Amino acid sequence: MDILIAETKEQSNDALAVRYKVFVEEQNVPEEEEIDQYEEDAIHFVAYDGGTPAGAGRIRIQDQTVKVERICVLNAYRGKKVGQAIMKKIEETSKERGFNQFLLNAQTHAVPFYKRIGYQVTSGEFMDAGIPHVQMKKRI
Repeated sequence: MDILIAETKEQSNDALAVRYKVFVEEQNVPEEEEIDQYEEDAIHFVAYDGGTPAGAGRIRIQDQTVKVERICVLNAYRGKKVGQAIMKKIEETSKERGFNQFLLNAQTHAVPFYKRIGYQVTSGEFMDAGIPHVQMKKRI
């Protein structure tokens, strides 16, 4: 599995296609909420399995904190540590750029995944796009 920072239009489109499949088609998130005004400012990541997009995510820098967003893995690749590989690449890339604080809003079903990689819940439950979430943070 290769995790790349999307540097070409094709890679960016691959990231968006994975996100569309997971969030819009599977989870019924409205497209206008999934694709937002931050797309151009974000750094996008794509997981490839031999050239086939398998997962995606993005980050935005807010002050000295990395806001991790839109982490998703296609159904066929779930349980194969793709999400973990994306998060590792995000954290490594961020650390190389001088950032060590991370913030994300996790769907509640994904909390155990994020806890396993060192994130801690820092809020009560709230709704986002009709899906229950909690805020989580990590410092490396």
